[in-house]
Amino acid sequence: MNILFFGDVVGQPGCDKLRRELPRLRRAYDAGIVIANGENSAEGNGITPHSAQHLFDSGVDVITTGNHVLRRREIYPKLDEQNGIIRPANYHPSAPGAGWYLYDSPAFPVAIINLQGRVYMEPPLASPFDTADVLLSEIKCPNIVVDFHAEATAEKLALAHYLDGRVSAVLGTHTHVTTADERLLPNGTAYITDVGMCGGRNSILGVEKSRAIEKLRTGLPHRFSNDPEQIELHGVLLTFEGTSGRVGRIERIFAPA
Repeated sequence: MNILFFGDVVGQPGCDKLRRELPRLRRAYDAGIVIANGENSAEGNGITPHSAQHLFDSGVDVITTGNHVLRRREIYPKLDEQNGIIRPANYHPSAPGAGWYLYDSPAFPVAIINLQGRVYMEPPLASPFDTADVLLSEIKCPNIVVDFHAEATAEKLALAHYLDGRVSAVLGTHTHVTTADERLLPNGTAYITDVGMCGGRNSILGVEKSRAIEKLRTGLPHRFSNDPEQIELHGVLLTFEGTSGRVGRIERIFAPA
Protein backbone atom coordinates (compact mmCIF):
# COMPACT_ATOMS: atom_id res chain seq x y z
CA MET A 1 0.00 0.00 0.00
CA ASN A 2 1.16 3.51 -0.85
CA ILE A 3 0.04 6.56 1.14
CA LEU A 4 0.46 10.15 -0.01
CA PHE A 5 0.78 12.79 2.72
CA PHE A 6 0.75 16.50 1.85
CA GLY A 7 2.07 19.31 4.03
CA ASP A 8 0.08 22.36 5.11
CA VAL A 9 -2.34 23.40 2.35
CA VAL A 10 -2.41 27.21 2.41
CA GLY A 11 -5.58 29.07 1.46
CA GLN A 12 -7.63 28.86 -1.70
CA PRO A 13 -4.55 28.86 -3.95
CA GLY A 14 -3.18 25.81 -2.14
CA CYS A 15 -6.55 24.05 -2.27
CA ASP A 16 -6.85 24.73 -6.00
CA LYS A 17 -3.33 23.45 -6.66
CA LEU A 18 -4.04 20.24 -4.77
CA ARG A 19 -7.24 19.70 -6.74
CA ARG A 20 -5.38 20.11 -10.04
CA GLU A 21 -2.46 17.87 -9.14
CA LEU A 22 -3.90 15.14 -6.93
CA PRO A 23 -5.57 12.94 -9.59
CA ARG A 24 -2.31 12.74 -11.52
CA LEU A 25 -0.16 12.14 -8.45
CA ARG A 26 -2.52 9.52 -7.09
CA ARG A 27 -2.26 7.57 -10.35
CA ALA A 28 1.48 8.09 -10.74
CA TYR A 29 2.25 6.79 -7.24
CA ASP A 30 -0.59 4.23 -7.09
CA ALA A 31 -1.70 5.77 -3.79
CA GLY A 32 -4.52 4.04 -1.96
CA ILE A 33 -4.89 6.67 0.78
CA VAL A 34 -4.30 10.44 0.76
CA ILE A 35 -3.77 12.54 3.91
CA ALA A 36 -3.31 16.32 3.96
CA ASN A 37 -2.76 18.89 6.69
CA GLY A 38 -5.58 21.43 6.25
CA GLU A 39 -5.19 23.74 9.23
CA ASN A 40 -4.43 26.71 6.95
CA SER A 41 -6.76 25.75 4.10
CA ALA A 42 -9.15 28.66 4.72
CA GLU A 43 -8.22 32.11 3.46
CA GLY A 44 -6.15 33.93 6.09
CA ASN A 45 -5.67 30.84 8.28
CA GLY A 46 -7.63 28.12 10.00
CA ILE A 47 -10.00 25.63 8.43
CA THR A 48 -13.68 26.03 7.56
CA PRO A 49 -16.33 23.55 6.45
CA HIS A 50 -15.94 24.92 2.93
CA SER A 51 -12.17 24.47 2.76
CA ALA A 52 -12.38 21.02 4.34
CA GLN A 53 -14.99 19.90 1.83
CA HIS A 54 -12.86 21.25 -1.00
CA LEU A 55 -10.03 18.98 0.14
CA PHE A 56 -12.33 15.96 0.45
CA ASP A 57 -13.85 16.63 -2.97
CA SER A 58 -10.34 16.85 -4.41
CA GLY A 59 -9.56 13.29 -3.28
CA VAL A 60 -8.15 13.72 0.24
CA ASP A 61 -9.28 10.91 2.57
CA VAL A 62 -8.16 12.29 5.96
CA ILE A 63 -7.42 15.88 7.04
CA THR A 64 -5.00 16.60 9.89
CA THR A 65 -4.61 20.03 11.47
CA GLY A 66 -2.60 21.97 14.06
CA ASN A 67 -2.45 25.14 16.08
CA HIS A 68 -4.92 27.13 13.92
CA VAL A 69 -7.64 24.47 13.84
CA LEU A 70 -9.88 26.09 16.46
CA ARG A 71 -9.47 29.64 15.12
CA ARG A 72 -12.64 29.42 13.00
CA ARG A 73 -15.54 28.33 15.18
CA GLU A 74 -17.67 27.22 12.24
CA ILE A 75 -15.49 24.11 11.93
CA TYR A 76 -16.36 22.89 15.44
CA PRO A 77 -19.47 20.86 14.43
CA LYS A 78 -17.49 19.18 11.64
CA LEU A 79 -14.76 18.21 14.10
CA ASP A 80 -17.38 16.67 16.37
CA GLU A 81 -18.72 14.56 13.49
CA GLN A 82 -15.37 12.70 13.44
CA ASN A 83 -15.64 11.90 9.75
CA GLY A 84 -12.03 12.33 8.77
CA ILE A 85 -10.98 15.74 10.17
CA ILE A 86 -8.85 15.51 13.30
CA ARG A 87 -7.21 18.03 15.64
CA PRO A 88 -4.18 17.56 17.90
CA ALA A 89 -4.88 14.81 20.43
CA ASN A 90 -3.07 16.63 23.24
CA TYR A 91 -5.60 19.48 23.31
CA HIS A 92 -7.75 19.83 26.41
CA PRO A 93 -10.48 17.14 26.55
CA SER A 94 -13.15 19.86 26.23
CA ALA A 95 -11.94 20.75 22.71
CA PRO A 96 -14.26 19.68 19.90
CA GLY A 97 -13.32 16.69 17.80
CA ALA A 98 -10.84 13.88 18.26
CA GLY A 99 -7.09 13.47 17.95
CA TRP A 100 -6.98 10.31 15.88
CA TYR A 101 -8.99 8.63 13.16
CA LEU A 102 -9.20 5.09 11.84
CA TYR A 103 -9.41 5.04 8.06
CA ASP A 104 -11.08 1.66 8.05
CA SER A 105 -10.40 0.42 4.54
CA PRO A 106 -11.05 -3.35 4.35
CA ALA A 107 -7.87 -3.83 2.35
CA PHE A 108 -5.60 -1.63 4.45
CA PRO A 109 -6.85 0.09 7.62
CA VAL A 110 -4.70 2.98 8.84
CA ALA A 111 -4.83 4.92 12.11
CA ILE A 112 -3.87 8.58 11.76
CA ILE A 113 -2.79 10.42 14.92
CA ASN A 114 -2.47 14.22 15.16
CA LEU A 115 -0.18 15.69 17.85
CA GLN A 116 1.08 19.22 18.47
CA GLY A 117 4.42 20.26 19.90
CA ARG A 118 4.92 22.40 22.99
CA VAL A 119 8.27 24.11 22.29
CA TYR A 120 7.65 27.70 21.02
CA MET A 121 3.98 26.82 20.54
CA GLU A 122 0.75 28.10 22.06
CA PRO A 123 -1.56 27.36 23.81
CA PRO A 124 -0.09 25.16 26.58
CA LEU A 125 -0.89 21.53 25.82
CA ALA A 126 -0.50 18.11 27.38
CA SER A 127 2.71 16.24 26.64
CA PRO A 128 2.67 14.79 23.10
CA PHE A 129 4.85 11.94 24.41
CA ASP A 130 2.40 10.95 27.15
CA THR A 131 -0.58 11.48 24.86
CA ALA A 132 0.97 9.17 22.28
CA ASP A 133 1.47 6.50 24.94
CA VAL A 134 -2.21 6.64 25.89
CA LEU A 135 -3.38 6.46 22.28
CA LEU A 136 -1.07 3.60 21.39
CA SER A 137 -2.46 1.60 24.29
CA GLU A 138 -5.92 1.97 22.71
CA ILE A 139 -5.21 1.67 18.98
CA LYS A 140 -5.11 -1.90 17.72
CA CYS A 141 -4.33 -1.14 14.06
CA PRO A 142 -0.68 -1.93 13.13
CA ASN A 143 -0.52 0.81 10.48
CA ILE A 144 -0.15 4.15 12.28
CA VAL A 145 0.80 7.50 10.75
CA VAL A 146 1.52 10.44 13.08
CA ASP A 147 1.29 14.08 11.97
CA PHE A 148 3.42 15.96 14.52
CA HIS A 149 2.61 19.65 14.13
CA ALA A 150 5.53 21.33 15.87
CA GLU A 151 8.01 24.20 15.61
CA ALA A 152 11.23 22.81 17.07
CA THR A 153 13.29 20.31 15.10
CA ALA A 154 14.64 18.78 18.30
CA GLU A 155 11.14 18.11 19.62
CA LYS A 156 10.15 16.45 16.33
CA LEU A 157 13.22 14.25 16.35
CA ALA A 158 12.73 13.39 20.01
CA LEU A 159 9.15 12.24 19.50
CA ALA A 160 10.11 10.26 16.40
CA HIS A 161 12.84 8.37 18.27
CA TYR A 162 10.50 7.89 21.23
CA LEU A 163 7.95 6.27 18.92
CA ASP A 164 10.46 4.46 16.70
CA GLY A 165 9.25 0.92 16.10
CA ARG A 166 5.85 1.67 17.67
CA VAL A 167 4.30 3.59 14.77
CA SER A 168 4.73 3.40 11.01
CA ALA A 169 5.65 7.04 10.40
CA VAL A 170 6.17 10.37 12.17
CA LEU A 171 5.74 13.23 9.70
CA GLY A 172 6.48 16.80 10.77
CA THR A 173 4.28 19.71 9.75
CA HIS A 174 3.85 23.39 10.70
CA THR A 175 7.05 25.12 9.48
CA HIS A 176 5.97 24.94 5.80
CA VAL A 177 9.57 24.37 4.63
CA THR A 178 10.44 20.91 3.33
CA THR A 179 13.43 19.30 5.01
CA ALA A 180 15.83 16.91 3.30
CA ASP A 181 16.13 14.39 6.13
CA GLU A 182 13.56 11.74 5.20
CA ARG A 183 14.72 8.37 6.50
CA LEU A 184 13.84 5.10 8.19
CA LEU A 185 14.83 5.24 11.86
CA PRO A 186 16.75 2.33 13.45
CA ASN A 187 13.61 0.45 14.51
CA GLY A 188 11.79 1.04 11.22
CA THR A 189 9.66 4.18 11.69
CA ALA A 190 9.63 6.51 8.67
CA TYR A 191 10.47 10.12 9.51
CA ILE A 192 10.82 13.60 8.04
CA THR A 193 11.19 16.80 10.07
CA ASP A 194 8.82 18.78 7.86
CA VAL A 195 6.80 17.75 4.84
CA GLY A 196 6.50 21.34 3.56
CA MET A 197 3.41 23.08 2.21
CA CYS A 198 1.14 23.61 -0.74
CA GLY A 199 1.57 27.35 -1.21
CA GLY A 200 3.33 30.17 -3.01
CA ARG A 201 6.97 29.67 -3.95
CA ASN A 202 7.84 33.36 -3.49
CA SER A 203 5.67 33.87 -0.43
CA ILE A 204 6.59 33.79 3.25
CA LEU A 205 5.20 30.43 4.33
CA GLY A 206 2.29 30.92 1.93
CA VAL A 207 1.55 34.49 3.09
CA GLU A 208 1.89 37.47 0.75
CA LYS A 209 5.41 38.86 1.37
CA SER A 210 4.75 42.52 2.14
CA ARG A 211 2.23 41.76 4.88
CA ALA A 212 4.43 39.19 6.59
CA ILE A 213 7.46 41.48 6.42
CA GLU A 214 5.53 44.43 7.85
CA LYS A 215 4.28 42.37 10.79
CA LEU A 216 7.78 41.13 11.58
CA ARG A 217 9.35 44.57 11.04
CA THR A 218 6.90 46.53 13.20
CA GLY A 219 5.48 43.94 15.60
CA LEU A 220 2.01 45.36 14.90
CA PRO A 221 -1.04 43.25 14.00
CA HIS A 222 -1.61 42.75 10.28
CA ARG A 223 -4.29 40.83 8.45
CA PHE A 224 -2.56 38.20 6.34
CA SER A 225 -3.56 37.27 2.82
CA ASN A 226 -2.36 34.20 0.98
CA ASP A 227 -0.05 34.54 -2.01
CA PRO A 228 -1.92 33.33 -5.13
CA GLU A 229 1.13 33.08 -7.41
CA GLN A 230 3.51 30.21 -8.32
CA ILE A 231 1.90 27.60 -6.11
CA GLU A 232 4.03 24.55 -5.35
CA LEU A 233 2.94 21.28 -3.76
CA HIS A 234 5.11 19.32 -1.32
CA GLY A 235 4.46 15.94 0.22
CA VAL A 236 5.84 12.50 0.93
CA LEU A 237 5.07 9.02 -0.31
CA LEU A 238 5.01 6.17 2.21
CA THR A 239 5.39 2.67 0.79
CA PHE A 240 4.21 0.04 3.27
CA GLU A 241 5.48 -3.53 3.38
CA GLY A 242 2.37 -5.71 3.54
CA THR A 243 0.14 -5.22 6.57
CA SER A 244 2.82 -5.43 9.25
CA GLY A 245 2.83 -1.69 9.92
CA ARG A 246 6.34 -1.24 8.56
CA VAL A 247 7.21 1.32 5.91
CA GLY A 248 9.80 0.16 3.41
CA ARG A 249 10.41 3.56 1.84
CA ILE A 250 9.70 7.26 2.41
CA GLU A 251 10.16 9.58 -0.54
CA ARG A 252 9.69 13.33 -0.95
CA ILE A 253 7.37 14.35 -3.77
CA PHE A 254 7.00 17.74 -5.41
CA ALA A 255 4.74 19.38 -7.98
CA PRO A 256 6.24 22.64 -9.29
CA ALA A 257 4.35 25.84 -9.98
